[in-house]
Amino acid sequence: MKAGDTYVLNRVVAANETAEVLGSGGLPVYATPSMICHMELASFKLAEQYGHQTVGTKVEISHLRACKVGTEVKITAELTEVDGRRLEYNVKVEDEKGLIGEGRHQRYTIDPERFMAKLG
Repeated sequence: MKAGDTYVLNRVVAANETAEVLGSGGLPVYATPSMICHMELASFKLAEQYGHQTVGTKVEISHLRACKVGTEVKITAELTEVDGRRLEYNVKVEDEKGLIGEGRHQRYTIDPERFMAKLG
């Protein structure tokens, strides 16, 4: 993995991904928690394609515009820094009208067995 690597995830906003359903708001629009989940998923998938398991540790996200169920969205994760086990990403979500959300995300590479063993 190196800075500049990207992963793109395309999906359609589903009815169970709304603010109304998740309780983060009262309207049937793409929920911020769903958007963050998709940003994390794209980042996770980028590392996974290189054989790395990772955990998310930080998100700094701006949700800039609403969209409705059925909207096709493109989620992009770009690796901006690799510092040992720490991975830094720029993430964004767009639709045909433009930018929906953007921000930064941090993950760490892990050994899954050691990670789970620490949890008891």
